[in-house]
Amino acid sequence: MLQQLINKYNVAGPRYTSYPTVPYWNQDSFSLKSWKTSLIESFKASNRSEGLSLYIHLPFCESLCTFCGCNKRITKQHSVEPIYIKAVLKEWNLYLELFDEKPVIKEIHLGGGTPTFFSPEHLTYLIEGVLKHAEVADNHEFSFEGHPNNTTREHLQALYDVGFRRVSYGVQDYNETVQKAIHRMQPFEYVKRATQLAREVGYTSVGHDIIFGLPFQTLEHVQETILKTQALLPDRLAFYSYAHVPWIKGNGQRGFNDGDLPSAELKREQYQLGKQLLTDIGYHEIGMDHFALPTDTLYASMINGKLHRNFMGYTSSKTQAMIGLGVSSISDSWYGFAQNEKSLEAYYHLLKENIIPVYRGHILNDEDLIIRKHILNLMCQFKTSWADSALYFEELPEALNQLEEMQRDGLIQILEESIIVTEKGRPFVRNVCMAFDVLLQRKQPDTQLFSMTV
Repeated sequence: MLQQLINKYNVAGPRYTSYPTVPYWNQDSFSLKSWKTSLIESFKASNRSEGLSLYIHLPFCESLCTFCGCNKRITKQHSVEPIYIKAVLKEWNLYLELFDEKPVIKEIHLGGGTPTFFSPEHLTYLIEGVLKHAEVADNHEFSFEGHPNNTTREHLQALYDVGFRRVSYGVQDYNETVQKAIHRMQPFEYVKRATQLAREVGYTSVGHDIIFGLPFQTLEHVQETILKTQALLPDRLAFYSYAHVPWIKGNGQRGFNDGDLPSAELKREQYQLGKQLLTDIGYHEIGMDHFALPTDTLYASMINGKLHRNFMGYTSSKTQAMIGLGVSSISDSWYGFAQNEKSLEAYYHLLKENIIPVYRGHILNDEDLIIRKHILNLMCQFKTSWADSALYFEELPEALNQLEEMQRDGLIQILEESIIVTEKGRPFVRNVCMAFDVLLQRKQPDTQLFSMTV
């Protein structure tokens, strides 16, 4: 039965870290001016009540991991650090000029690339520079992505001293054959050391990222990785499917043949095994691909109905406005999205001209905002409702017709004014969202844009 469902629903589909999804952004109606207007509107409405989130992209890595789909620049020249930090702080100052009061910073997340490519001193300089003209919210949450091979006590202490309390480490898989295939060699002892160091320094939430569906990966590999994870008991886990999109990400995802990847059936078995093992250990499933211990804020946010999803994945709290700083970063004002230039050279050039380095985006219309709410509800709560007439949209009956087969398969329940994704249907929640995605339904892509849903 499970294999039949996988065969039926394993199609290319968005991961829904945004709606509209990036390929469906309307570039014709977007401009830097319209983006600034939407951000100012959002800031005025929410700065004091919710605060502001910052995502800072730090793109440098010393070596290439062939599973990675992130924007990165491979170099061993650490002389790039001060130049890049100076540029990011200039970008932040250009945003500060738009606001009529000090921003209240609720969240900061350092992503990459490899944030711990940067020295502790440079990371301290960056965060102090960001906070110099801002207030820090009492309930703030600052986090960063650490590489187990190069995250030192000095990195952890430096960021702890400027307010960071959460760190996530990319583990992926502990099997040596898999690690060689993805060019990410890191023994268990390195992850153990980095995890223990974080706790010794005082971090209250340590996360691990684990991927299934990697080249040469077997069920035994997944089991081994999770059993080793149990020994460290991170507070939260991202356990997600490898997104094989070499047509988008270029040579970085061509370090192995397609035939080396697990089949869709094996991937689903890997997920089911991993989910069961994590549940047995004491983790609770959060949304589509996250797990957390009951003591972690991500679990509390799910229980309280405050779970949120954005370009960083699932977060334990929501701010209406999120500003992305750094090359390729994406910002979200709730009313609009804006993405920075993807090349360092173009990013530096626009900043030199005192221009916020945005190169594309989308301003949401009324219909976009309604659909966005439904998709967020489905991704975060596994249910959505149109009992409030403001959440009704013209193509809803057509979407429900498309979902009738999923109801017959026991994946959802369609009620008079709502739908609920069943426990059985949770692995297929992206497919449910696709029925609500009116832009996708109106114009199916001519070529494959997205990873497979299973």
